[in-house]
Amino acid sequence: MEHSHLKSAVVFIDLINDFNFKHGEQLLHHTYHILPNIMKLKQFAQEHQMPIIYVNDHYGRWRADLQQLYDHCLSPETEKLLKAITPSVDDFFLIKPKHSGFYQSSLQSLLYELGVKRLILSGVAGNICVLFTANDAYMREYALWVPENAVASTNDRDNEFALLTMKQVLKADTTPI
Repeated sequence: MEHSHLKSAVVFIDLINDFNFKHGEQLLHHTYHILPNIMKLKQFAQEHQMPIIYVNDHYGRWRADLQQLYDHCLSPETEKLLKAITPSVDDFFLIKPKHSGFYQSSLQSLLYELGVKRLILSGVAGNICVLFTANDAYMREYALWVPENAVASTNDRDNEFALLTMKQVLKADTTPI
């Protein structure tokens, strides 16, 4: 991991998800596949006292109400995932209206307040929201670590392309967790 001397934060993107969209079933399958690595990343962040920030779609509700969002997303298919990744009381929870975690959210202000210089990104979908958040982070001069085994897309080809783009263009470290 490069830049390990920089103050880091883990940003989980769209993990509290209803997966109720085209190709959502495939994305949920791939998300369950990376779930052990997401849990390992969360444990790594807790052990190193890094802030953990959930940045999430709000599904048209426009409320940064974790319980309301959780209840909306809860289904027999998502229950195991949601129980595993539920934010802890010390974690931060932000909503976002579009693909990037930075766009019209308070993420930039929070990172500034926390003194963060390196972001560790994980979540879904790798080729959309994770990629767009990584791009905006890179433009804001954050160092990036995007563990390749903690990001999922609807298919492997799209995920690999997104990770390659983040590595080559955005200079992200994609070393697995």
